[in-house]
Amino acid sequence: MRAIAPPPTKPSPILGWTLLATGAIALALTPLLSQQAIINSNGWPQLHRFLTASLHPDLTPTLLTTTGNALLTTLAYATCGSFLSLIIGSLLALFSSETGWQTLSPNHRSAAKLAAKLRGLLALPRAIHELIWGLILINIWGTGSITGIAAIALPFGLITGKVFAEILDDSPRQAWQNLLNSGAHPGSAFLYGLLPQASLNLLSYAFYRFECSLRSAAVLGMIGVGGLGTEIQVSLQSLRYEQLWTFFYALVLLNGLVDWASAQARQQLGCATRLDINARSPKRQTQINLPKRTETPREQAIETLTVSTNPPTLTQSIQATLPWLSLLGLIAFCFWHLSPDLDRIASPRSLDLAQELLSQAFPPDWSLFPQLPILILQTLAMSVVAIALASLIGTSLAFLSARTIMLPGGLLTPHSVAKHSHLSQGFAWLLLLSSRTLLLFARAIPSPVWALVLLYMLFPGILPGAIALAIHNFGILGRLKAEVIENLDTSSLDSLAAQGTPTVLIFCYGILPLTLPRFLAYSFYRWEVCLRETVIVGLVGAGGLGYLVKEQVSAFDYAGLSATLLSFMVLTWAVDSLSSQARHALR
Repeated sequence: MRAIAPPPTKPSPILGWTLLATGAIALALTPLLSQQAIINSNGWPQLHRFLTASLHPDLTPTLLTTTGNALLTTLAYATCGSFLSLIIGSLLALFSSETGWQTLSPNHRSAAKLAAKLRGLLALPRAIHELIWGLILINIWGTGSITGIAAIALPFGLITGKVFAEILDDSPRQAWQNLLNSGAHPGSAFLYGLLPQASLNLLSYAFYRFECSLRSAAVLGMIGVGGLGTEIQVSLQSLRYEQLWTFFYALVLLNGLVDWASAQARQQLGCATRLDINARSPKRQTQINLPKRTETPREQAIETLTVSTNPPTLTQSIQATLPWLSLLGLIAFCFWHLSPDLDRIASPRSLDLAQELLSQAFPPDWSLFPQLPILILQTLAMSVVAIALASLIGTSLAFLSARTIMLPGGLLTPHSVAKHSHLSQGFAWLLLLSSRTLLLFARAIPSPVWALVLLYMLFPGILPGAIALAIHNFGILGRLKAEVIENLDTSSLDSLAAQGTPTVLIFCYGILPLTLPRFLAYSFYRWEVCLRETVIVGLVGAGGLGYLVKEQVSAFDYAGLSATLLSFMVLTWAVDSLSSQARHALR
């Protein structure tokens, strides 16, 4: 008998994308390391003064009052901007999703093509960072609160529309399809068959978007719209480091409170993670009979949203509606606090300024085209190095900050050790709290501030920009990846532990294979964000296209600015497409 050769196995997508990413990182390091002068020794005394000031921040009553008012303004900007971005994103999701087109126009045969075209069209304007939107709108509306709100709502609305559309298209469609087949109206089928299946992911992303809006509100304050960002900018310019650290600690405290409140709300709703971007969606037309198992909190919440067998009591109804009423009250208070001047939106002066700006910006000035490819490569290299560093550091801290790893009874801590070693328990708690504090501090401080601090000891260029982006983004990635670890299905890991497998092998052959695909997906997703943020670190002297944008804005060269932004849009679209392919391949 002839031996039958085994069928050839497909190469792992994880291996392929890892090799591609490694090659890109190696190429990106070339322009960074080619810079002749890197270390600026003259800035070390100023850096020492800056770090020393962190031990004695300014706590005078006058400055604390100023800090409280600035905190409230920053929170109001984030709340109002998030609220409007969710409205814009929900409307755009209907027109940029396949299920939305099938609901709005059931007889349309090319719903998927229309959704894909519109989604690709929306990818261009959302490439512009909210800080650039703010700089553009300041020239039309001035530095009023309407500028700060719109600068958050417009780009985040476009991003939310894209993500909401993906969530709707990836949600289970069986109930929706059954309602359509039974003759239900497409709108009713969408509301009762599809929306409940997607509601938890939509709510979870809404919480995540609010946290992003809070960080963006602090960045927008640096261009003069108010809030903590404005106070930070003034203190930096006047070198009042004691006041600066007071604002830093206030910003970290605000982010920590929002982080905690978001976690509590998501826990009540059954949303396991802030951003569930790469969960494997179930088959749409396939039904498999599986053994019964205990439902997860997420499934229980979905069942609660879709089926209600017992009518709630009055007390239960009040408890269910009170958080939403409180949220609406907060939104109304934030709009009242900012009191945006809506008359500026369509006032004759604003329309004249907008028309003048457009006439100066178009047609674009491509005279700098020979210089643009070099700056594009520098910007791309900055983003690649930044996300590589952020992924490496964020992944390391994610395992330290996950509750299910080092704490007593965790995946790498046997119960026998946890019961008898009080020293190991204290060390585990110390690692957990220290790593979580470091992640919170890194993501709470805006990346332009980190870039300004790094420019004390590094010469201007793309290296300080890459490091600043890495510091800010490892705080975000570390927290997202820690939630992935905390929500792992531990049945296979428990089996390995029951067989006496050493903890090192459990980590290498159990935990890593379960988490690596999601980790890579999160890194590719944040790469898109890193590329958008290269512009804002470039504005403070970190190089790349952002530095060119700074020069063009200062010189009122709007024709050149439009050419630069169009080039950046194309670059962002290419990175967005590559990242989307990578995340789909890693499912």
